Amino acid sequence: PKFHTKHHNSKQQSKETMAPKKAAAEKVEKAAAPAVEAAAAPAPGGKGGKGGRGKIDGKKSQSKSHKAGLQFPVGRISRFLKKGKYATRVGAGAPVYLASILEYLTAEILELAGNAARDNKKTRIVPRHIQLAVRNDEELNKLFKNVTIAQGGV
Repeated sequence: PKFHTKHHNSKQQSKETMAPKKAAAEKVEKAAAPAVEAAAAPAPGGKGGKGGRGKIDGKKSQSKSHKAGLQFPVGRISRFLKKGKYATRVGAGAPVYLASILEYLTAEILELAGNAARDNKKTRIVPRHIQLAVRNDEELNKLFKNVTIAQGGV
């Protein structure tokens, strides 16, 4: 009899410790319920979605640059690659890759030119600062070895 009461108390105690867990689980289920309901309702015309054709109602169109997380215009670079007749066909990833390279090089040059401007106690980057930035960086100097920067000085 003594064992039985002790066992009964431990069961009651475990129920008490389980109550907060159950409440938390119910909250999670309630929070997930609207998302499940929205996902369960298929879009008109088949297996859900639009099969990659057209826009889903209420969604704004995204630029290729935004999708890639870039500032440089992927669509414009794609157009230039196609119109330039560099190749008969241009892959989808080529303009994204090229835009990312151009953006990186631009950011690198601007950062170094900004440092050069600050060293000269100026707030505006002028061609001279770009010249100093490029010529003082080993890799950029190698890339720009045959380039003349107008108003850059010697």
